[in-house]
Amino acid sequence: MNSRLSTLIYPHTDNEFMSFYERNEPFIVHNNDNLMKSISDLSFLNSLDSMLQSWPSTIQAHLPDLRDESSSISTSAQDAKKLHNNGMGLLFNEVQSISPFLSLWLENIRMDLGLSNLSYKRCLVYSTPNGKGTSPHFDQNINFVCQIKGTKVWHLAPNQHIQNPLTRHSMGTEPDSEMVGYLERNLPTKMPTDSQTVTLQPGSMLFVPRGYWHSTEATSDALALNFTFTATTWIDLFTTALRSRLSLSPEWRATANGVSDPKRLSMAEEELETLLYSIIEDLPNWNAQDIINATENKIDQ
Repeated sequence: MNSRLSTLIYPHTDNEFMSFYERNEPFIVHNNDNLMKSISDLSFLNSLDSMLQSWPSTIQAHLPDLRDESSSISTSAQDAKKLHNNGMGLLFNEVQSISPFLSLWLENIRMDLGLSNLSYKRCLVYSTPNGKGTSPHFDQNINFVCQIKGTKVWHLAPNQHIQNPLTRHSMGTEPDSEMVGYLERNLPTKMPTDSQTVTLQPGSMLFVPRGYWHSTEATSDALALNFTFTATTWIDLFTTALRSRLSLSPEWRATANGVSDPKRLSMAEEELETLLYSIIEDLPNWNAQDIINATENKIDQ
């Protein structure tokens, strides 16, 4: 039985895809009949109207100022159709919540990629009116974009300004305070000159790496299904395992008293120094296998 990843990248092999994945480069497939057949039974993907009729929750509508999900409103299905007719793109979030089939796909793709089970995974459906799209931005996510209906043009460029971003960023806006701390260069105000253009049609699949600049424009009303993974970083693995380890200690579980009181601050600092020293003493007992076991729920054989 083929993996879900193999279905997304058909007729290419997993090894071919992984060479692009490990270099953090886009991967494009066209005319993927296997993918279209696999999702053909999902009737809610037949059209925007089908999505609206099936959707039990609010929908995100992108405002025209930034043409970006960072500038959006939540709306009902009835009002969403009106907004779409007026040129606003729509985003249906957590679509796997209405489809066990998509939930299974997400989990299987995660395992095919070897991502931590701490990873936040979800399916998104984007409905984009003709002539509209998204402004340049990059995501902290790993994205597999499956074009279902219509045609959409993508502009993609490698990110020479920041490696492995922890949050999303829309070009022309202020980066968040944490991102400012690890920026390598000032962020650009327009798409880099080394961008490439890709046109997605029904049956196309585009892998968009984490942190890659991209913008889009639909050349007809378009519907796309995304498999999206906010991959767990080494920071996440270590801090999760560290918390698990420290929670065994009643001293670490104690209330952090005095940290905002100038009169007791020196006492608080002294207590924390003692606790930090306990980590230094314990660190030689740590190893990578233990950390991964703590986060992936593995049991030593």
